[in-house]
Amino acid sequence: MAGLDAATLEVMRNSLFSIAEEMGAVLVRAAYSTNIKDRRDCSCAIYTPRGELAAQAEHIPLHLGIMPSAVRGLLSYCKDHSIEMEPGDAFLFNDPFITGSHTWDLMVATPVFHGGEIQAIVGNLAHHADIGEHKSHIPTEALDEGIRIPPVKIQKKGDLDEEILSLIRSNVRIEEVGRDLLAQLGANAKGVERMGDLIERHGRTGSRMYMDELISYSERRIRAGISRLPKRRVSFEDYVEGDGITDEPVKIKATVSIEDFDIIIDFTGTDPMVRGPINSPFPVTMACAGYCVKSLVDPDAPSNEGIYRPIRVEAPEGSLVNARYPAAVAYANSVICMRLVDVILGAFAKIVPDRVCAASTGTMNALNIKGVDPRTGRFYGYIETYGGGWGAMRGMDGLDATHTHMTNTRNAPIEAIEIAYPLRVHRYGILRDSEGAGERRGGVGIIREIEAINHAATLGGRGDRVKIKPWGLEGGKEASGSRYYKKLGDGESVPLPSKFQGIILKPGERIVIETAGGGGWGDPHARDPELVRRDVVEGLITLERAREVYGVAIDPETLEVLHVETRARREYT
Repeated sequence: MAGLDAATLEVMRNSLFSIAEEMGAVLVRAAYSTNIKDRRDCSCAIYTPRGELAAQAEHIPLHLGIMPSAVRGLLSYCKDHSIEMEPGDAFLFNDPFITGSHTWDLMVATPVFHGGEIQAIVGNLAHHADIGEHKSHIPTEALDEGIRIPPVKIQKKGDLDEEILSLIRSNVRIEEVGRDLLAQLGANAKGVERMGDLIERHGRTGSRMYMDELISYSERRIRAGISRLPKRRVSFEDYVEGDGITDEPVKIKATVSIEDFDIIIDFTGTDPMVRGPINSPFPVTMACAGYCVKSLVDPDAPSNEGIYRPIRVEAPEGSLVNARYPAAVAYANSVICMRLVDVILGAFAKIVPDRVCAASTGTMNALNIKGVDPRTGRFYGYIETYGGGWGAMRGMDGLDATHTHMTNTRNAPIEAIEIAYPLRVHRYGILRDSEGAGERRGGVGIIREIEAINHAATLGGRGDRVKIKPWGLEGGKEASGSRYYKKLGDGESVPLPSKFQGIILKPGERIVIETAGGGGWGDPHARDPELVRRDVVEGLITLERAREVYGVAIDPETLEVLHVETRARREYT
């Protein structure tokens, strides 16, 4: 493009990325809730005046995939309702059918004015622990899922709208929501300040040209990567084990077609919308498609709107992956998005098998505990998503006990939980023998056990992969599934379904979550015996599993390999 140079383009790319990262740092430091300040369940990004994603920080993949749809939805809403954007304005909204997310994710977007015109938009999305949703039963329609906020000006010409803030505070149970919302406004204020400095350096015309060129650059890289893929058309399907209302399996099917410079992902054959809250707004589906394509085609391409231009997603309206109002969608962010990734990757495994991992833990394993804190008399809400095992792939074991695919939040430290909430964490660690066995093994899952201290609390869980376990590739074995259960005061265990809401945790009882591991790759008997021995030493698998599944006998005293059994022979060391 005339007037542009590569050096300045790289400077602009890093500048925009740095601004988004600084916005995130402000948000995390100013937030009050454990979910944002410790777990960092939030994301920040920068957009063109047209709502195209120009740059994003390395935050939550799902958030960053749906935020472009959210900003375009904001611009469309303002146009339809004759709402003018003015300097100093900031818009707040969480309507899932505008943001493409769920009600717990509050989006704040702020236009950046320079010379009397909008030169960019900065935005952030943060997950709040409560938004006034029903806590006694699983939602069956959008209105069950908490207060829905269309785009409103939470800040007008630089002044906070106290009436809007009061309205929100009056409809949620936790006071941290209002405080975290102020932190979101502060993060955007920093973004506006830094973008103003950038525009001053490069000029209004130059800044917009380089933002557009960054998007085009990513598009060219993705198209070039697609052009090198085998031209194939393949399908794959997997199932979600119920919608929370029934246990009836729900099918997701994807057909991936590789053309010269484009990829088509067609979800025809996926089940229709269901009554429970696992329905996915289309932006979630699109975000998962973009994540998979970028990961497989060009992971180092700058993350912006250009990633999505070569991808065409066909999702029948009214299906599970393109839900219509008033469908319940609250669990799509924690369950369906992860299954969408597994299905898309399952199809790509038939096209580029060396680049694809086996199925991972398959859900964000979300748990929320809510009640009245006996220490203060105030309502509290603890929410966390737990990691699991990554799927293995050719030449690489899956990562252990970590978040996978569409989320990369941190864990809440035990100390932070026990200080902030009337809860006690009795156990937190890896789940031994939960990996999918293989020449390359999948990652192991996590176990967490929590007790509510001196009060009764209400539990909610959003999980999956209890019955339909993470699958392996090329002869690799499936991983262990998830488990959710209450441990009663007498030690008895009461199993819970993978999706539950309104379960009472009485004083003395504990909630236990065991997350699924990742699927294996290749024949377990082909695994290097030294790697099996190392897994035993590190406590990832037991001596029994090493012998029975991998064929490697290890001395329990010295932890040295005694002998190796393969399918063809027995080798003695």
